Amino acid sequence: MNRKERRAAIKRGSRMPAAASLSPRAGSGGNAAYHFNLATSHQAAARWDKARAHFTRAIVLGMDDTSALQSVLQTPVIAGCLHRIAAAWPRPLTATELFGPGGVAGIAAQAFLVCLLKLVWVRHPGLEHLLTRLRALMLGRVGDRANVDRKELALYSALAQQCFINEYVFAPTDDEIRQAIGLQENLSERLAKDEEISPLLVTAVAAYFPLHRLANVELLLNRKWPDEVGDLLRQQVREPLEELRDRGAIPTLTAIDDRSLPVRQQYEDNPYPRWIVIPPVAMTVHIPDTQRKNDILIAGCGTGQHSIDAALLFPHAHILAVDISLTSLAYARRKTREAGLNNIDYAHADILKLGALDRRFDVIEAVGVLHHLADPAAGWRVLLSLLRPGGSMRVGLYSELARRAIIAGRALIAQRGYPPTLEGIRACRQEIFRIKDGIEKGLITLQDFYSTSGCRDLLFNVLEHRYTLPQIKVFLAEHRLQFLGFELPPETLAAFRQRYSDPAALTDLDHWQEFEAANPDTFLGMYIFRVGAWQQSDSATSC
Repeated sequence: MNRKERRAAIKRGSRMPAAASLSPRAGSGGNAAYHFNLATSHQAAARWDKARAHFTRAIVLGMDDTSALQSVLQTPVIAGCLHRIAAAWPRPLTATELFGPGGVAGIAAQAFLVCLLKLVWVRHPGLEHLLTRLRALMLGRVGDRANVDRKELALYSALAQQCFINEYVFAPTDDEIRQAIGLQENLSERLAKDEEISPLLVTAVAAYFPLHRLANVELLLNRKWPDEVGDLLRQQVREPLEELRDRGAIPTLTAIDDRSLPVRQQYEDNPYPRWIVIPPVAMTVHIPDTQRKNDILIAGCGTGQHSIDAALLFPHAHILAVDISLTSLAYARRKTREAGLNNIDYAHADILKLGALDRRFDVIEAVGVLHHLADPAAGWRVLLSLLRPGGSMRVGLYSELARRAIIAGRALIAQRGYPPTLEGIRACRQEIFRIKDGIEKGLITLQDFYSTSGCRDLLFNVLEHRYTLPQIKVFLAEHRLQFLGFELPPETLAAFRQRYSDPAALTDLDHWQEFEAANPDTFLGMYIFRVGAWQQSDSATSC
């Protein structure tokens, strides 16, 4: 599958893949691996700046996230910390117990960890516990006014950036919150009085609260900072303020249906997902018609990953990307400008109201959005009305069978009364971390568990519908739609073909129902499939 298909196949809560050997994402050739190996050599030779530059380049060029994470976890100094945390869990370790007499210097010397924290959403329970403890220890470093060398400052700055990426999902203690609030007040006072501000004070506050919410925060941009803090200010001040200013420029296509208002509010509060790196487009298999000037509609584009993938894969297409959340759209527009793309138009719209749109499309993509509508079938019909004759539609719907652990998690939340707030999400996650047995324990293997917006989308969603394959089959039959196949990993398709050798089975939903019953995690992310209007001359196509 191409990168776009793979990314969509794991979107919204798919299980993290098993550890793999170091390899770049398809489409980046050997460049990512080349830069990673070169960075490793520089680090071994104590050329830290060059190591960071090449590690960063490896990630940007599309290094596989799982391979990158495994490389960090296998580092002896980090593996040792994780072992000590696991042995003492749930008792928190002191700095000496965790790091030894050398303190955090050993961790700070890991250039790849620093780069990873700035660019990649970290999804590992042990590493989260380590980073949470490291953040708490940073507060003490501010208080004791000790000198912090450049590597340690870079580590703390990267940690603050990671906290911003995951929207502060790491759970602090009450004492940490009190200390962090005190530091935030101190920073605000010094900023207002134009007093000296230490880089570590800015970094510590940024690890607990987003800087752009501070009063007069623009004044921080007028000061001279070390590069590490300057990058932090770009992330937490310049970019959010750019998005805030851009909201008023986003065109509105439709009103918002009253039934959609709760969903809109959720994604205004927690735009999903917060992503950083725009990887190179993958072209590992032949994809027809990438040069066609298709009109493409991305319905429910969120923060722009999907629309940017489409624009990179189909550079001559005209793409309209709509979403119900202005916050998400502002993020998407900023990332699109960052990517240098000019073939995407973004607009604020409700799918339920799009029927009046005076425009038709060759391709419509609605992956991960219909199941959050008040009336998914009505929304699907609206989108079908916008499809040109001979066009196709790509759909993603939640599987009732595959979301067993998520359903159990939602039941736990209802039972405990956890609210869909940052504090409620943190408390819920900590309880799930402590579960030793039970289906809910499987939630910690899901990507979305490791950020506030992801966890809210996964477990606290204000509106979620789930489907079975017979239900999908009925809808397709009622609307004379031809099922064109699922998007799945090669190993899943191979297992299906081994069970059903007839090529026509790939587009037979009855066979897929049997396969899912035997392999209930097959569609853990979603059912992602393509459909087209049925024509007698059509022949079934495989996945």
